[in-house]
Amino acid sequence: MNALEAIELLQSLIRIPSFSREEDKTADLLSEFMSKRVSISRHKNNIWASSPMDDKKPTILLNSHHDTVKPVDGWIADPFGAKLEDGRLTGLGSNDAGASLVCLLSAFLRIFKTNRKSNLVFAATSEEEISGDGGIVSIIKKLPAIDLAIVGEPTRMKAAIAEKGLMVVDCKANGISGHAAREEGKNAIDVALRDIQWLHNYKFSKESDTLGPVKMTVTMINSGIQHNVIPDSCEFTIDVRSTDEFTNDEILEVISKNIESKATARSLRLQPSGLGADHPLYKTAMELGISVYGSPTLSDQAFMPWPSIKMGPGDSARSHTADEYIFVEEIEKGIEKYVLFLNELDEQL
Repeated sequence: MNALEAIELLQSLIRIPSFSREEDKTADLLSEFMSKRVSISRHKNNIWASSPMDDKKPTILLNSHHDTVKPVDGWIADPFGAKLEDGRLTGLGSNDAGASLVCLLSAFLRIFKTNRKSNLVFAATSEEEISGDGGIVSIIKKLPAIDLAIVGEPTRMKAAIAEKGLMVVDCKANGISGHAAREEGKNAIDVALRDIQWLHNYKFSKESDTLGPVKMTVTMINSGIQHNVIPDSCEFTIDVRSTDEFTNDEILEVISKNIESKATARSLRLQPSGLGADHPLYKTAMELGISVYGSPTLSDQAFMPWPSIKMGPGDSARSHTADEYIFVEEIEKGIEKYVLFLNELDEQL
């Protein structure tokens, strides 16, 4: 699969709307395209293929997603037009993460039959944009046993060797209602304000070398029924961006012990991730002179129980924006860099 075929496949994917949970048509396209070149498996809208498997060899997963967000209002171009002009391909999902998907697939098809120290698995998955249950989490137990992974997302081909997790925490402060004109009751807003001040000021005991500090931001608050009634409850929501120094469970425990409000996490599953400098993925990046960094944005790495990096063509700053695009040159170079990375990684294993 050469760069021209990759670009044509990406154009075909762009022309088919594939919003999260509505990816069946792009899944059909990928199934048809891949099945002509390799034996595939499919579960829901997730498609994967493997190299000839040897249980004695470590297995590398190459993963990216084919779902997209819905287009924002500012689009001037047709989001599904897949217009290619002056070396720029414009379309919804071109950058996030269609380019990574077709580049990883191209790299996989180029080398999966070669004699290697590692097995390769390529997976095109769904529902990444909503962290949905029908995406990669639904096939983890169906895949061959994975040892490490490369997740294709737009990183300008830099290697994200750590990624922040996400935890949304709903809090409820309780008070005692009363008349606002008299000195009575316990104002739940006051309780909430004290807790919010603690959240604003608190510094966790450890800071990640790659991801920095845990970030806690109160993003929603609601209380009161009318102007002259002291509210007996106040609800607020915390957006928590966790690092590889703490699990979401540990952070929730710290919050619960230090605020008066009752704190309840909506989910603990979007965990942070990070690699040590002695890991083969990290060593490979260093050997090839690839810049490494900690990513503040979430991806399917959050669901992976194995070590991983996030790396792909394009720029995260273009994601979810009007007139999203990818340069043809980025696709061409992305394929070559993936192949180079996988060959060097094979030597590190």
